[in-house]
Amino acid sequence: MERKLKAIAAALLLGTALAPAAHASRAYVSNERSSTVTVIDLDKGTVEAEWPVGKRPRGIAVSRDGKTLLVAASADNAVEMRDPATGALIATLPSGADPEQFFPAYAGDLLFAANEDNAAVTAIDLVSRRVAWQVTVGDEPEGVAQSPDGKWLLVTSEEDNTVAWIDLATRTVAEEMETDARPRHIEFEADGAKVWIAAEMAGTVQIADVATKAIEQTLTFAPPGVPAYKVMPCGIRFTPDGKTAIVALGRADSIAVVDVPTRTVRGYVKVGDRPWHLAITPDGARAIVANGASDTVSFVDIAAMQVTSTIKAGGGPWGVALGR
Repeated sequence: MERKLKAIAAALLLGTALAPAAHASRAYVSNERSSTVTVIDLDKGTVEAEWPVGKRPRGIAVSRDGKTLLVAASADNAVEMRDPATGALIATLPSGADPEQFFPAYAGDLLFAANEDNAAVTAIDLVSRRVAWQVTVGDEPEGVAQSPDGKWLLVTSEEDNTVAWIDLATRTVAEEMETDARPRHIEFEADGAKVWIAAEMAGTVQIADVATKAIEQTLTFAPPGVPAYKVMPCGIRFTPDGKTAIVALGRADSIAVVDVPTRTVRGYVKVGDRPWHLAITPDGARAIVANGASDTVSFVDIAAMQVTSTIKAGGGPWGVALGR
């Protein structure tokens, strides 16, 4: 019963926080090699714009109120705030060195950015547009996510093979949890009880229990005809009902469709070359996958487990965000 109540509370929180994406009509794709953002009309399945942005854009998200598109200009050591309708630059935020992934706080006031080059995570105040605070973590941080209850901020260290558990009340690292090799991404289940960690070089996704801060299960992947060394998990997203996880498998040129309750792989879908990250439409029907080495975006029917269309993007598609 307690877990059910937590799930309901988390769903309400997420529903409020992500309300702007509830009727998403656009996908925004960051292209790290061409320093652009590709804007895709989700209903038509066509590119409607290609916006020049800062150098080497990777992390990308729409703010919790839906009014701002946030783009990590990694090579500029900055995060750009842009108008999601026109792409016009609103402001450039200080972000720490080499921001890669970031996570908009559920409260909507902060943006948590992982700083790959200086082993830190930076909290940026989106109102004052200044650095609020910074915490030292392991070397080469990349994945970053806040727990649905707002208590924890988790940050991966690719070099140290650890995840830092930052207590947001005290802004201190409470635990450094060891993981498989090169953790790249973190994704909490909706009720906040479990968190999934993609370990790229190990070819695994590890599932940790939040209460104990311990790994309780490790998932492996075997796409047909793909050598094990090419399986390199990165982005993870859950469908809105929490029953399915989609995992981008990097050099395996595939995504995995995972049944969350049973922790089993339902199947694989071959997409473009080296999928990095993805987004799932609010109805849970489609995954939009950024294929970093083929400069394309794949639209995947999740239930049918097949690609329905492939769209040309900019150079090196990396991240995907949905908005209106």
